[in-house]
Amino acid sequence: MLKVTELGKVVSTAAGDLEILQEISFGLAKGESLAIVGASGSGKSTLLGILAGLDTASHGDVELAGQSLRSLDEEGRAALRAEYVGFVFQSFQLLPGLSALENVMLPLELHGHKDAQQQAEKFLQRVGLEHRLNHYPKQLSGGEQQRVAIARAFANEPTILFADEPTGNLDAKTGATIIELLFELNQEQGTTLVLVTHEERLAARCERRITLEAGRLEVTDAAAEAVPC
Repeated sequence: MLKVTELGKVVSTAAGDLEILQEISFGLAKGESLAIVGASGSGKSTLLGILAGLDTASHGDVELAGQSLRSLDEEGRAALRAEYVGFVFQSFQLLPGLSALENVMLPLELHGHKDAQQQAEKFLQRVGLEHRLNHYPKQLSGGEQQRVAIARAFANEPTILFADEPTGNLDAKTGATIIELLFELNQEQGTTLVLVTHEERLAARCERRITLEAGRLEVTDAAAEAVPC
């Protein structure tokens, strides 16, 4: 499902080139769950953005669902994301002028789903928000906003879902609820999960784990060394 080969990211600064990621290689099969862990500034979120096609690598490649991201332009990567990818942000990224229902419906409508409202209602009910359909983000708690974001990500039934610190802005009890929800939906839909997290309880739920240290990959799961074709 995901194959990463000698991936690197370099950015230019006033002090010269800064190497954020160095020679990252690993693979992930369909339906597996992977935690990317490491200290702040180790390159986790940068790696996640590149894996999802939201950013580009300086060298190396990512194959997502058999397609090389390096061979695609921005439009091509956007089309691939639309077909295969869901994304959950730490900061929720809900549109403030849209209700919970409308936030979940919007990407479905953009992708041409004829039953967008029915699908959005189904997933909002699945995350326990059937009573909050017409509430706006400012009327929702942090945990409720994250549940809307998860419903939005899963409603399009992605093949792979990326999540950047999905419990980072939540209290312990709400975070535990979100963790359960992610893995329930993972099991129900067979969605591949790739999660960036500082939380050990979330990382421990994943089948696989890799650790980044100063932009380099420290393999903590031996299975991650074997890159599937």
